[in-house]
Amino acid sequence: MLMSEISKNTLLSMYKTMIKIRTYEETLGKIYYEGKTPVFDIAAGPIPGELHLSSGQESSAVGICVHLKPEDAVIGTHRAHHFAIAKGVDLNKMTCEIFGKATGLSRGKGGHMHLFDANVNFSCSGIVGASFPQAIGAGIASKMQGKDYVAVAVGGDGAANQGTFHESLNLAALWRLPVIFVIEDNKWAISVAKDKSTAISKNSERAKAYGIPGVSVDGEDVIAVYEVAKEAVERARRGEGPSLIEVKVSRLRGHFEGDPQLYRPKKDFELAKAKDPIPKFEKKLLEKEFINEEEMAKVKQDIEKEIQGVIEIARSSPYPEPEEALENVFAGGD
Repeated sequence: MLMSEISKNTLLSMYKTMIKIRTYEETLGKIYYEGKTPVFDIAAGPIPGELHLSSGQESSAVGICVHLKPEDAVIGTHRAHHFAIAKGVDLNKMTCEIFGKATGLSRGKGGHMHLFDANVNFSCSGIVGASFPQAIGAGIASKMQGKDYVAVAVGGDGAANQGTFHESLNLAALWRLPVIFVIEDNKWAISVAKDKSTAISKNSERAKAYGIPGVSVDGEDVIAVYEVAKEAVERARRGEGPSLIEVKVSRLRGHFEGDPQLYRPKKDFELAKAKDPIPKFEKKLLEKEFINEEEMAKVKQDIEKEIQGVIEIARSSPYPEPEEALENVFAGGD
């Protein structure tokens, strides 16, 4: 697809969202280490617990979510901030949730891996491969209600080896459900290289076993992601069933913050930086004269100011009271 086939407003909106994601992630990355040094203490600082950032994978979320409506469902992974922002999750509430504050999406009890915003139908989970069956549920609901909304299930290349992935692909294909399966292939399942865990080079090829379309796309090109996502979403809305999209992305940070990445060759990290989708998109926008350097700087300045405002709100918001520990949480038993 040519850039000329996409409106200037859409392209600039995609660019701004990519910059917002990157600025947000890099800001959180700096704040996360407050109070955690000189000896790394995962429980210390304003952001306790693990933190998985998606820097370098912005193109996947933006290229897909630009085609979605509020009623469409997106179910993300433990690394889900990029999809949350691209889907329109309330940034103030999301940030408060990450900081463990009572004003968060789940009153500070879910943390960054368990974000839920019913207003835009976004959720995510820390369980690898959990997004696939959840998206099946949304797809069944859409079909039973006679609606045209779709569900997007996101997983990493490690999740593509889970049973939930294959079970969900089979059922979606059998019932022609409006589900788009997205595998973000950053070549690492935590610290295990893809070629050490997966028998095939492209997870998109697995679509053949279920008789559905499967495509692998270069995630450093957000326009390419836009194109394949457009086709998959339109197919799902027409009632023609599911699709599988593998987006080749590169992880610019560790699996989690504090990850020493001893398993990762230096060359791999340098290659990831060279594949950064944002500079590549900026170059295309400048060449087409859709934006100039001054306007680009203004976009970044405005977004930086917005993110700092969001962070200030999260820092100053109250923590839940101790007596709220058992409120608004699921409890099993009789």
